Amino acid sequence: MSYILDTDMAPFGHPGQPRLTPLPAEQWDARAREMLCGRVGLADRYLSGAPDAPPMPNVLGLFGHHIELGSAWLAYNGTLLDRPAIEPRHRELVILRIAWCSRARYEWMQHARLALNCDITAAEVEAVTRGPADASWSPVERLLLSATDELLGEYRVRDQTWSSLTTHFDARQLIEILFVAGSYLCLALVFNSVGLQPDSAMEQTFAPPEIKEQP
Repeated sequence: MSYILDTDMAPFGHPGQPRLTPLPAEQWDARAREMLCGRVGLADRYLSGAPDAPPMPNVLGLFGHHIELGSAWLAYNGTLLDRPAIEPRHRELVILRIAWCSRARYEWMQHARLALNCDITAAEVEAVTRGPADASWSPVERLLLSATDELLGEYRVRDQTWSSLTTHFDARQLIEILFVAGSYLCLALVFNSVGLQPDSAMEQTFAPPEIKEQP
């Protein structure tokens, strides 16, 4: 049984006025630019100022306000994303569940998109909102989602869940699962608190299910 009672959670709603706005690319100094280069694939394009340059994701613009933190976070997050110990599908299921339960609109939209490149279908993205009891999941995926809910509800994985996880994951993978959940909860708290706005391209396509049809 899921620890999180989805029916009791507050609705996502639409974000209000942002408390902090992302730093526009044209205002980035040399140190800020160095933070992105070598860590973000499209850094040169984002910062080029060219008429056809893609818009910088708002999360990167947010890091422009704190270069030291942003640089360290991008390096750390690169380990989770680029040199993972767990399957990308498993990682994204955990992140989506964190985003859903924390009502982190920006995080949900980003990872609903990324999940489609990690062997997760659109139907499975929506199934994440129904938790570990949904019929969509394999036994190991149900364990991962249960562990995520327990971390959110009790701040630790229950003994029985942990014991079951150890039959599927080694020590390195178990540590990574915990750090993925904790890291993306940290980001969710930041995004929610600063009122980070969705990137315009994500607004309707990857909106959370309950608000997708709202104006």
